[in-house]
Amino acid sequence: MNKKLLSVILSSAIVAGALVGCSGKSVSSDSKKMTVGALESVNIIQPFFYDEFSDESENLEVNTFEGYDEMKDTVISGKLDIAATNWISAIKAAEKGEDIKVIAGMSNGGSALVVKKDSGIENIEDLKGKTIGYFPESIEYVKLANELKEKGIDIKKDVKFKEMDLESMTKELSGGNIDAFCGEEPYVSIALEDGFGKVIDYKSDEIVPLNTAIIATEENIKDNPEKMRELMDKHVKSTNHLMMSKEDRINKVAEFGIDKKYLEKSIDNIELSTDISPEMIEEVKKLAEKMKEIGMIDNIPNIENMFDLSMLENSMMKR
Repeated sequence: MNKKLLSVILSSAIVAGALVGCSGKSVSSDSKKMTVGALESVNIIQPFFYDEFSDESENLEVNTFEGYDEMKDTVISGKLDIAATNWISAIKAAEKGEDIKVIAGMSNGGSALVVKKDSGIENIEDLKGKTIGYFPESIEYVKLANELKEKGIDIKKDVKFKEMDLESMTKELSGGNIDAFCGEEPYVSIALEDGFGKVIDYKSDEIVPLNTAIIATEENIKDNPEKMRELMDKHVKSTNHLMMSKEDRINKVAEFGIDKKYLEKSIDNIELSTDISPEMIEEVKKLAEKMKEIGMIDNIPNIENMFDLSMLENSMMKR
């Protein structure tokens, strides 16, 4: 066999081996390679500061995505160690029996129902016959849909829900294409700051202001405990740092293309927190019940089984 042919065979074997490794469930054979999924969002800011709590021997990679389900699927595929999630995506994954564990909190709050300033809408009942912008996989939609039902307003007949991405909500509202939107920061503050929107308070006692959390697979937690503990340490340290540094939060989110004039109020409306308390788990149960009531899920999963807080507890003890 000539040297050239031998070289081709060896190269092919190396590539094939690499592809087999990528297709498996293990995230990486390199224990120091850490992969994280995040959205460029005001309520998912911590991963963009993990590198400040990393040493030179660590290969940290933060990948940005467009949606929570895409990140969740990438975690399950083994291409991410951890990722951000919202509670809707996490509950739906649990209902399907997917290998996902919530391992820490990330943020709370930042949600509101916003109406056109001159619309004459003053309360929930005034939404009857109106067009409401919404993002379907959102806690904001679940809250509003349930509140409308409690007021005797049929969410399929008495109002028109218009599906859209979060970025479109302010444009649609200011342009008069919708009468209201149920959304989150920074879009709530954009509507208020630019003067075309106002916030309508509505009953949200049934669901605390849950927002985002961190997920990983149970398999990865078991197979790579040291790496996962290191990632959790970075998450806790980043959260603690950003809770004390509003300026860093504003500057980083501004890099995502949001004007700083909107961010002062936005950030005040969002609480960063790694904590997952027993009370919060009870609220996640309530959220699952509300999701079932509007047909978003067919069955309520075992909510307690969604969580693995062992690494969070270990990191919190180091503080």
